[in-house]
Amino acid sequence: MAAGARIEIRVQPRASRNTISGVRAGVLRIRVTAPPVDGHANAAAIALLAQALGVPKSAIRLVKGASSRDKTLAVESMSQEEVNQCLNLLGG
Repeated sequence: MAAGARIEIRVQPRASRNTISGVRAGVLRIRVTAPPVDGHANAAAIALLAQALGVPKSAIRLVKGASSRDKTLAVESMSQEEVNQCLNLLGG
């Protein structure tokens, strides 16, 4: 059974808008308007990524980096290849 996909991201909180701004050094860069307080930026990043991948938010969980800008997310319902294809289509 597949364990799902892992995505390395870097979150920029308090941005002017929610957007996926591409990949730099193998890390997906996500900008969110939410502040980095009480997990709001984490939740916003997960919601944005879930929308981009077409999966429910509950299919994405934070594996590492709850209080850091650099995070590792797991997408339970997609393979690594499927996630990579979706992100390539988004320009990420």
